[in-house]
Amino acid sequence: MRTNEMTTSLELRYARAALLLVAALAGPSGHSASAEWRPDRNVEIVVGTAPGGGVDKTARLIQRILQEKRIADTPVTVVNKPGGGGSIGWTYLNQHPGDGHFIAVTPLNLLTNHITGTSQISPDEITPLPLLGAEYIVFTVKADSPIKTGSDLMARLRKDPQSVNIATATRGGANHIAIAFAAKRAGVDVTRLKIVVFKSGGESATALLGGHVDLVPAAASVVAPQIRDGKLRALAVSSGQRLHGLFAGVPTWKEQGVDTDFANWRAAIGPKGMSRAQIDYWDEVFAKVTQTADWKKELEKNFWVNEYMRSRESKKYFDGQYGELKAILTALGMAR
Repeated sequence: MRTNEMTTSLELRYARAALLLVAALAGPSGHSASAEWRPDRNVEIVVGTAPGGGVDKTARLIQRILQEKRIADTPVTVVNKPGGGGSIGWTYLNQHPGDGHFIAVTPLNLLTNHITGTSQISPDEITPLPLLGAEYIVFTVKADSPIKTGSDLMARLRKDPQSVNIATATRGGANHIAIAFAAKRAGVDVTRLKIVVFKSGGESATALLGGHVDLVPAAASVVAPQIRDGKLRALAVSSGQRLHGLFAGVPTWKEQGVDTDFANWRAAIGPKGMSRAQIDYWDEVFAKVTQTADWKKELEKNFWVNEYMRSRESKKYFDGQYGELKAILTALGMAR
């Protein structure tokens, strides 16, 4: 074999070896270009409630940011599938297994509805995507209430759990769970709490203003107008640290000797069977969404806290939350 032919042969062998090495490095654990995923058609954000509610507003804000800031690669639409406490929406989501073009925004009733038996869809049957933020609960009384502090409230409930009429939007919902967590940690018999159920947090606040109930645990944004006007007064917040703005002067439960920290979070989820590449794509997209000025402005307006977690962290968080929520709902006699 001539010298130039030998050189060419050796070069070909080296080239083949290099290609094999690159292929090995970009195997199942690598990040080769072929492993990337991007949507190639319309994306649906599924909402398990009717238009106009808190979750729907969050989904439409995300849609607007994705479109206006050109973060999304394709058009994005919000699809409302109300009913079953959200389960109709989650069922619709799972009719598209492994398809990253379908995502949903959900609060914690994804977990509580399964615990209580309202929904048959467990958190293991969906794909966790990023946790987007936390909405904390403010415990509110009428301005002239004899209950002056959170400590006063718990002392009264320990003495007689039936002595305080507590308004909540849903039995077993976030507001009910918030007072149950705090009361249980304070040594109150939570099975004897006097819970009065209304259709919404707004109706609960109206009942409090009318003197029909004594206490309303509600999202900060719901009671903010009445607190700003001096008609209602906040005793405590369910967050680990004080909220900002209007609620900066309201102590947490922990500051008042009750070791509890509870949030009604908002999270993105996908259908079961999504690939790692699809999950990584949505991790990056939602990371960008939560850093926009529009998103931060909405957080500030609603007194939410930016507690963004990527999908791996949110999966662990869901698992921990499921155990805690099951324990309190079991104590309330509501777990199936």
